Amino acid sequence: MAGLIDELVSTIQQENDIYKELIPIAEEKTRVIIKNDLDALQKITDEEQLTIEKINALEKKREEVIVNIGTVLNRKPEELKMKTLIKIMSKQPKEQEKLSRIHDELNGTLKRLVTINDRNKELIKQSLEMIEFNMNLIQSTRMAPGVNNYTRSAGESSIRPAGTGMFDAKQ
Repeated sequence: MAGLIDELVSTIQQENDIYKELIPIAEEKTRVIIKNDLDALQKITDEEQLTIEKINALEKKREEVIVNIGTVLNRKPEELKMKTLIKIMSKQPKEQEKLSRIHDELNGTLKRLVTINDRNKELIKQSLEMIEFNMNLIQSTRMAPGVNNYTRSAGESSIRPAGTGMFDAKQ
C-alpha cells in the first residue's frame, strides 16, 4: 500500500510541477492580451495545449493508481478523494503527511492559476465588448441619415482609431 501511495504522491507532484509551469505562461498571456498581440497569443495557446496534454497523461496515471488503491482497500475509486485518502492513512502518518502536503501544494497552485485565467477571461471579454462597440459605432455612423454634408475636411474622420488601453487591465 505504501508503494501505491508513493506512486500517487509522485504523480500528483509531477502534475503540480506542470501546473506551476503554466503560471508564467498564463501571466505572459495576460500581457499579450493587453497588447492585443494575436500572433503571440496563438503561440502561447499552442504552448498551453502541449502542457495540458502532459497533464492529461498524468491524470490517467493518477486515476489508475487510485483504482489500484481502491482494489487494495476494497473501495470504489470514485469514493477515494484526496481528503478521504488522507483520513484513511491516519495509521501511517508518514504517508498521510506526504499526501496532505502535496494536496495542499496542488490546491495552492491551482488557485493561483484559476485567478490568472479568470483575469485573462475578463480581459478577453472586455476586448470583445470593445470590438463590438466599435463595430456598432462604425455601422451606425455609416447608416446615420443626414450626415452627407461635405466640407473642406470631408476626408478627415472625427472618430478616433482604436488603440491600446481600451479596457481596464487592473483587475
